[in-house]
Amino acid sequence: MMGVWFEDDPRLAVIGKRLSKVRHVIPVMSSKGGVGKTLISCMLALALSDSGFKVGLLDLDVTNPTAHVVLGVSVGSTLPEEEKGVVPPEVGGVKFMSVAYYSGENPLPLRGWEVENVVREVLAVTIWGELDYLIVDTPPGIRDEALDVIKYFRGCRPAIVTTPSPLTLVSVRRLARVVSESVGCGYLIENMGGSKPSERVSSIAREFGLKYLGTVRFDGSVDSAVGDLGRLKATGMYADVRGVAERLAEDLSG
Repeated sequence: MMGVWFEDDPRLAVIGKRLSKVRHVIPVMSSKGGVGKTLISCMLALALSDSGFKVGLLDLDVTNPTAHVVLGVSVGSTLPEEEKGVVPPEVGGVKFMSVAYYSGENPLPLRGWEVENVVREVLAVTIWGELDYLIVDTPPGIRDEALDVIKYFRGCRPAIVTTPSPLTLVSVRRLARVVSESVGCGYLIENMGGSKPSERVSSIAREFGLKYLGTVRFDGSVDSAVGDLGRLKATGMYADVRGVAERLAEDLSG
């Protein structure tokens, strides 16, 4: 019965309408946690907005949302406006939507179909309007809730975040293969790297037909800047992400 219910779910048609005025959807993915995916997602959205684009940021890590922490959003005192749907508030020039607006800092111990149900609900109720870019912070890992996100965004260009760590690269190869086979195109971003791009990371991009957007160097000052957009934008990490954003925009404008 659950499978039939999902197949007949009227929200699927609504999701397409909600995204009809969004030019580019970029799901930001990682093969495992701890690689800085959420930081990259938030900074990428802010950098694109700083470049003059209309940008939205969607935190779809519904069981462990943290993008609001990076942006300094007090979810306990802020609620999106509702008018035939949910209108995301603007944070630093970016339209921002997260389940944390409603759950606060309380845990959401969801499993299986419950996670997909929440994802569909968020996608169906959120009114984005016209956007150049919608950055989606997806759940980490190569589980159903991460990979199923891709099917809701037709024509999306996933961006995989990895570190140059050998252990991370073992698992990122698996995710790169899935993205290559299911979408056919996408990007690879190296985070917490050195002064020069890692050949091991760029070789994975070449192997699976992904465009390597460059390296974001490790910056020890970022942790203390989290939650303060002014300080966050003054970090070396943000400067590197702006370069990534410029290469992404250039690629998609071609």
